[in-house]
Amino acid sequence: MDGIDDVAAERAVSRALRATPDAVIVLGAGDGRVRYANPAARRLAGPDPVPLTGRVLWEALPRLREAGLPARCASVAAVREPATFELDRRVLPPGHRVRLVPVDDCVTLYLAPLSADQRAERDASERARLIGALTGALAQALSSQDVAHAAAEHVLPAFGASGLVLEDVTGGQGPELVGIVGYPPDFPRRMAEADRRQRLAVLGGEEPKFIGSRAEMDRLSGGLDLSRTGGKHSWAVLPLNASGRFVGTCVISYDRPRTFSDEERGLLTTLNGLIAQALERARLYDTEHERAQRFQRDLLPRVLPALPALTAAARYRPAGERSEAGGDWYDTLPLSSGRVALVIGDVLGHGQRAAMVMGRLRTAVTTLTTLDPTPEEVLARLNDIVTGLDDEVYATCLYAVYDPVTGCCALASAGHPPPAVLPPDGAVRFPVVVPGPPLGVTQQPYRPTELTLPEGTLLALWTDGLTRAHRAERDAGRGRLATALNEAALSPAPPAVGCRDDRAPEAAWLERLCDAVTAALLPAGREQEDDAALLALRTHLLPAADVASWDLPDDPTAARLARHHIREQLAAWDLEDLVASAELVVSELMGNVIRHATGPAQLRLLRTDILTCEVSDASEATPRVRHASLLGENGRGLQLVGASTSRWGARYVRHGKTIWAEFPLPRAPRR
Repeated sequence: MDGIDDVAAERAVSRALRATPDAVIVLGAGDGRVRYANPAARRLAGPDPVPLTGRVLWEALPRLREAGLPARCASVAAVREPATFELDRRVLPPGHRVRLVPVDDCVTLYLAPLSADQRAERDASERARLIGALTGALAQALSSQDVAHAAAEHVLPAFGASGLVLEDVTGGQGPELVGIVGYPPDFPRRMAEADRRQRLAVLGGEEPKFIGSRAEMDRLSGGLDLSRTGGKHSWAVLPLNASGRFVGTCVISYDRPRTFSDEERGLLTTLNGLIAQALERARLYDTEHERAQRFQRDLLPRVLPALPALTAAARYRPAGERSEAGGDWYDTLPLSSGRVALVIGDVLGHGQRAAMVMGRLRTAVTTLTTLDPTPEEVLARLNDIVTGLDDEVYATCLYAVYDPVTGCCALASAGHPPPAVLPPDGAVRFPVVVPGPPLGVTQQPYRPTELTLPEGTLLALWTDGLTRAHRAERDAGRGRLATALNEAALSPAPPAVGCRDDRAPEAAWLERLCDAVTAALLPAGREQEDDAALLALRTHLLPAADVASWDLPDDPTAARLARHHIREQLAAWDLEDLVASAELVVSELMGNVIRHATGPAQLRLLRTDILTCEVSDASEATPRVRHASLLGENGRGLQLVGASTSRWGARYVRHGKTIWAEFPLPRAPRR
């Protein structure tokens, strides 16, 4: 009797399962093969029943594999605990609630379509999740491109869309494309070339447009071909309004024709308001960032000068996207007698305040070089300037003077890292430079250091931001810099030195070296804590044939001997056109030595891209220009010197002073 009751019960259950509108599937726990499926389950793939018994469920319905159902079934079978979850409508329209129940060696699936109330609750939850995720992403967006990326990442998957175009109209020059996703590479060009009237018919206006087909697009635009060149079939054109004004347009597009429901229209319009506010904030950031970058560019040298003593290249990398401007700077400044002043510095902090202090220091350095002081004197003057500022400002600075006649590089440091030196036949080293206190800290004196650099030496001046990409690795920074310089200097090998007429290969080599070093130490995508600057230089020596010097006696015959040496040397250099001017200048300079100075004098001529005439003596008294009276005889000599030369000046040397004068070359001299 019990057996008959069991059979009757099984038949009753079977009839009930066949009649239920919910899908019921029994799977083998180990292989996922269907042991039983009621008619509702066999209709999951569509209105026509699909045979399921004996097949692996997620092979018969691949979308269930994409939803992670195999892993969920294996988990339920392992822990022997039921589980309930929902399947998105993109997996099984209109969305289903799934319950997995382990039974012996099987897993039973119950899939019930969501009711209208459940779908409304689910949609509300999805909207809240989507708005929350988009709001969070837009809050992190800095630039307009970040806004476009955030919108594409969060909006397109939620609505099954395939393309997004974001345009800004606040620039005053017409619509500006700030972001595009899901279109062919030539589509922006076609948009720019499109007829303005047709384009405005689609993208203009302050009301949303929901275009469900290409035919509808053609009627609206009057034949605009963007629908075909972009490969899309339906569009949601959403105006961006923020702070009571029209700021741009967001176009969300689909690969297939589409009918937009009222719910979709409302949700897209809501999300569009979030995008509009984010775009307005981003444009303000873009404007400020561009202004800060322009301010920074104006403070740094646009082009490093081409100088006979060395070839130079530089790189500057700001700390990060949020940094407005920085206080790092560098410069190369020509001095008298072919020498070059090299400077690099770092003002503590970021922002326009640091950049303004940097600009003042760079201007002060440029002014001080006209007086030709020693490196330690330059730092002392800069320290006075920083100390005199109202706010507490601190800066580090390295100042050096390179002499291409002797190869001597004299430098002093105000709390700045030493340069990296790579001789032609050696490895990178960091010379011992006694660092003085940073600028603005105290009034202690700065101590100079002298290096002798062989011709072709690579000299790298840098700020500590280059070696402090990670604070935890700060101690190993110099080692990384040395490795990067050694590798970059050998691949490719540097060009030969000695040719002053064509520096293009050497300049290109230095540019590649700067790129390689900054890429190695500051790789893209890695957080950078501080601004970084690199000034790379390759030194040259003035050929011995372009330098001539003579010791002169301490008596009135010195002027005659000086003129004689001038005539002979300029004739040897094929510069006879300068003989008259050079004789006049050297006569006046020697006259000042004889009348006002002490000790023997020395005459030196240097031929670079100009001719330099120097007269040195043991006195520290420098001549000054005086305005002679109408009938006076004194005070006219230095006026003649100024009129006969391109520039002249005086500098103190170790034992006395040097008066120098420069003459432009009338033509390229024979080498």
